[in-house]
Amino acid sequence: MANSPVPKPWIAGIHAYVPGKASGEDGRAVVKLSANENPLGCSALALAARPQAVHPSQYPDGDSNALRHALGVHHGIDPARIIMGAGSGELLYLAASAYAGPGDEVLFSEYAFSLYDIVARRAGAVPVEASAKDYGTDVDALLAAVTDRTRVVLVANPNNPTGTYLPKSEIARLHVGLPADVLLVIDLAYIEYVDPADDDGSMALAASQPNVLATRTFSKAFGLAGERVGWGTGSAEVIEVLNRLRGAFNVSNEAQAMALTALDDLAFVEHSRRHNTEIRARFVSQVDALGNHGLRCVPSEANFVLVLFEGKLSGQAAYEGLAKAGYMTRWFSTPGLNRGVRITIGTAEDMDGVAKVLRELAEAAK
Repeated sequence: MANSPVPKPWIAGIHAYVPGKASGEDGRAVVKLSANENPLGCSALALAARPQAVHPSQYPDGDSNALRHALGVHHGIDPARIIMGAGSGELLYLAASAYAGPGDEVLFSEYAFSLYDIVARRAGAVPVEASAKDYGTDVDALLAAVTDRTRVVLVANPNNPTGTYLPKSEIARLHVGLPADVLLVIDLAYIEYVDPADDDGSMALAASQPNVLATRTFSKAFGLAGERVGWGTGSAEVIEVLNRLRGAFNVSNEAQAMALTALDDLAFVEHSRRHNTEIRARFVSQVDALGNHGLRCVPSEANFVLVLFEGKLSGQAAYEGLAKAGYMTRWFSTPGLNRGVRITIGTAEDMDGVAKVLRELAEAAK
């Protein structure tokens, strides 16, 4: 008999999620470009809704009815087919827990969001990585990795941390190739940064197919990362199952009020998208100018760019050099990714400063 509580054996394989750093090693303030936050903040209307939220002594609406109704109107979805989460990450956990367990497999791409491995392991399932192609999701590799134990497939579109994007035809091909009893979860955390003309079809699949769940968030383009508001949509059956597992009162009064008001200021979201598109293109061109030093960007449709260092300047050295100069970015020690640094698109001034430091570091490494 053990002398203390013993966790489930698969818990030992989980490495806690590591967020992007917000300060330097010495605690000094830095320009934070490590967490893909919106450099424009959030809608002024949403900010004004904070003091109007229900009193903190009162529980929030446990079903987020007003917010689900507003989302339903905006996206043309029956609110009964919408589930709210404390960030879209909660919904990823729910999906894996509901449909996978010990002996099952949860499949995702190499270089996918690091939370996916944790999501699988927390359910007791086996995380399975399919090889990436040019740092992006490879549909053929995913389909080839499906076995009779596969229960959930997780795909981020655009992908984090690489920024790559699957077009509508590839998302459709992936879905058609999966067995009917496999849940396809399409993580659309960064979809607001994609040109609406390049819609990947995920929302339509979630509306029409019984084995598709699309998840979204208010954390990125809406600028409400600190409020933790995510949502998902799928078949009535899938949503009903996930609601059985969802935490009670999981979205706070303030979060519901701010998200609800943010939906009335979609001009802010569009401004955020246009700003990101313009500044990202400018930054990519500055990095491209350093190609002779081995620097290049992975094509991105998100609000960040993965810069690869394939010359004398390494990814780790670039990350450390940027931190020393006051810019906190994200470096991954994962083989393959360790050649890159993920850099959130900030203001024009931020990105010009980052480009200047990268140029100095690259030239010094000659």
